[in-house]
Amino acid sequence: DEKRIFPVCALCSGEFDLNDVFVGVPVKLGKNGIEKIIEMKLNSEELKLLHNSARAVKEQMEELDKMNLFEHQDLTNKSSIILG
Repeated sequence: DEKRIFPVCALCSGEFDLNDVFVGVPVKLGKNGIEKIIEMKLNSEELKLLHNSARAVKEQMEELDKMNLFEHQDLTNKSSIILG
């Protein structure tokens, strides 16, 4: 339980002005998983690139949802995310 900072793919819920999307962000990890997403100060170009990436992820997920390949799960509860 060292509470170290790691880059991981995490569900954003308002961080970096992103919602309901998993993207790579720095987080503080504890023994129970993600404790906090670390919101670094990004310049306008970096923020634009992050938002472009998030939009691409959402678009791909929407296409996969249309294919009904996966059972839909509620991932809004961060405590249910298991890191392995």
